[in-house]
Amino acid sequence: MKLNHLNLTVEDVEITREFLENYFGMTCIGSRGKGFSAMFDDDQFVLSLMKGKDVRYPKTFHIGFPQESREKVDQINKRLKNDGYEVNPPTESHAYTFYVQAPGGFTIEIFSE
Repeated sequence: MKLNHLNLTVEDVEITREFLENYFGMTCIGSRGKGFSAMFDDDQFVLSLMKGKDVRYPKTFHIGFPQESREKVDQINKRLKNDGYEVNPPTESHAYTFYVQAPGGFTIEIFSE
């Protein structure tokens, strides 16, 4: 069995889409104005973004972007930090990992085994 798609409700679809394109290589495959965007990752997984108000995800909710190496994790961490995002340095936990709060109101984990 394979997961096909996931829908996230976000307060600003455009800013969230741009963030995911810029830092994680997601590709927008279609949108409807400012209220909806559908995106592909490299494996053709579909992540859709829908506009909502007062979006609140549970504290532990997050999505993960695995990386091929620790160096790639470090590169993304440095780039986010240089661009003004609040990120802690990666740590060794269940993986070499760190988290960032995405502009859409949800958390992203960046990690490498």
